[in-house]
Formats: sequence, structure tokens, C-alpha cells
Amino acid sequence: MPADSAMNSMMNAMPVDQMDEFPQYFVSLEPPILLLVAALVFSVLSGLAFQGALIEDLNNWKANPKARSITSLQNINLILPFLGMAIGSSFFLSSGVEIFGLPPTVAYSFSIPMAFLIGLLVWKQLGSILRQIEQGGSAAIDLDDVGF
Repeated sequence: MPADSAMNSMMNAMPVDQMDEFPQYFVSLEPPILLLVAALVFSVLSGLAFQGALIEDLNNWKANPKARSITSLQNINLILPFLGMAIGSSFFLSSGVEIFGLPPTVAYSFSIPMAFLIGLLVWKQLGSILRQIEQGGSAAIDLDDVGF
């Protein structure tokens, strides 16, 4: 408490025109831990839905590969759960950044573009892998080139 009384007396002694020079820091009194957990659960559930849809579409394509191109698997059945993962990841990342003391506007302006840019890159990589499978089967994917 002595620090609070010292701060109050310093604020009262400071002229009003100099109050703008006093730094204002953001300290969250209620860190968004519930949002962090909810975003994590949402991302994991969306990832499981994405996995299920991808496996089902790949099995259908494997049963009849001449019916359609494998790259047509990147349809609404995969886009929606993938967007769910990206949205959940952006909220998870922004909540984590907010817990460490950044204001919500900074946290969201940092995390949303980052999550969706990474999601776009992963989506393009998925299309590339699907094209490789279509051209040469699963043997076309050489994991030694990837670094595994």
C-alpha cells in the first residue's frame, strides 16, 4: 500500500499539462484464460474434423481415382474445418499474448494475420502434396527431400 499512496501523491503533485507524459501501461486484471482454453479446444476439434474429412475424401478417391482429380478434394468439406483451426489458432495465440500483458488490439493485430498466413501456406502445401500423390501415388512423396 505505501507504493500506492506514493503514486497517488505524485499524481496529485503533477501539473495537469504534464499528465500526458506519464506512461500508461496496459495491465489486464482478468487475463483471458477461459478464451485460451476455449480456443485450444475449438482448434483441436476442428483439427479432428479436418482429419476425418480428409481421410474420408482420400479413401473415396482411392476407390475410384478416375472419377475426379485429387486436388478437387480441397473443397468445402475441408475448407470449413481448416478455417476453424485457423480461427481457433488466432484466438489461442492472441489470448496467450494478452496473458503476457499486451493490450487486446495489439494481440489481435499480431495473431490474426500470423495465423491466417501460416494457414494459407499449409493449405498450399496440402495442395502440392495432393498433386504429388495424384501423379505418382504415395511413393511420389519422398520424405528424404522434406528432411524427415
